[in-house]
Amino acid sequence: MTITQLKYVLSVAEHQNFTIAAAHSFVTQPTLSMQIQKLEDELSIKIFNRSKKPIELTEIGRKIVEQAKVIVDESNRILDIVHQQKGYIGGEFKLGIIPTIMPTLLPMFLQNFTKKHPKVKLIIEELTTEEITRKLSEGHIDAAIAATPLENEAIKERPLYYEPFVGLVPENHRLFKQQKITPDELEMEDILLLEDGHCFKESVLNLCSTHKIDNKKGFQLESGSFDTLIKLSKEGLGMTLLPYLHTLDLNDIDKSHLREFTNPPPAREVSLIYHKSQLKMQLIEALKKTIDGVVRGAISFSDVKIVSPLQKR
Repeated sequence: MTITQLKYVLSVAEHQNFTIAAAHSFVTQPTLSMQIQKLEDELSIKIFNRSKKPIELTEIGRKIVEQAKVIVDESNRILDIVHQQKGYIGGEFKLGIIPTIMPTLLPMFLQNFTKKHPKVKLIIEELTTEEITRKLSEGHIDAAIAATPLENEAIKERPLYYEPFVGLVPENHRLFKQQKITPDELEMEDILLLEDGHCFKESVLNLCSTHKIDNKKGFQLESGSFDTLIKLSKEGLGMTLLPYLHTLDLNDIDKSHLREFTNPPPAREVSLIYHKSQLKMQLIEALKKTIDGVVRGAISFSDVKIVSPLQKR
């Protein structure tokens, strides 16, 4: 039995397909299949039921996969321990970022980080908060950038910045002529929202939780893109709320539709998060230091009211 064989088993268990698992393991499908077959022969059991489509774990296979996760995770920690002891900043680092943060924050720090730390292989994946929580607990990613608090005892949160909400208001809207707006003036029936799965949507709903949702628009729409919400708002179909950093690249005409909130403005807390058992702390500290350096010049709000992304309705 080898660590490599266990890694192959975990890959097939995750993807439920030998060909896809081999591609993700950077080996040929025959090589992966042969190694798993060797392990099954050694243990005199079947880990996978190959007659099922997609492939399924057998009863004993499920137990083996659970133990294999522990063994593989612990084996990976040996190199992490050595790197931590030496203060070495390098190696593979898997980072998840939620969709409403990636387009604005990633271009701000990625080039700086890769220049400062050329020995780090940064693997970045766009994930929802739910996916991030699961992948952190399963050891599939090392850290993530997400809206907090998450109230998960297994996950540590290191705040990076506080990002205010900004209203984008069309000319035909009742709030357009106001210089600033307040949360009490928001009405859910004329706010365009992101689709389910985005924590920013949950924050907006929590901000407006005391307001009745009564759809008077004649249509119902939830988009996965701020750009779509902006275009619809400009057509006069409703206002929307944007994270502050997303407003910086708008053109002058679009910026004329922006309305800030009165102090303290509602905001989201954006944090670097990782599992409490994480050992790659030298990489986490290097990443946080880089992000701190670039966002300090772009966002300096401290007097804000944090709106939680957790569902409270």
